[in-house]
Amino acid sequence: VQLQASGGGLVQAGGSLTLSCVASGDIFRGNVMGWYRQAPGKQRELVATITSGGNFNYGDSVKGRFTISRDNAKRTIYLRMNSLKPEDTGDYYCSYAALGYAYWGQGTQVTVSS
Repeated sequence: VQLQASGGGLVQAGGSLTLSCVASGDIFRGNVMGWYRQAPGKQRELVATITSGGNFNYGDSVKGRFTISRDNAKRTIYLRMNSLKPEDTGDYYCSYAALGYAYWGQGTQVTVSS
């Protein structure tokens, strides 16, 4: 499985960005995809995940501001990020998990200026 993330960039506090991640390869229909992020000097943390059936889970720090969605036909997940804060700055990684295996994409950098 290969994951290609895109959509990161520089944005002012209060602004919005949308990240995308396209999965390719042997995709199992029952899977969980999501986003994790890592700020400099910090551990990687959960941002949001979504199952192939549409069930989602959010990290506490992004609830109410971020929305995860997916298009199974396009093998793509999206992360709409609103009301961005400087503490949202970091590398955002796309993930895919199924059948006990987990895969990571390359990070896409998000920088929120104050």
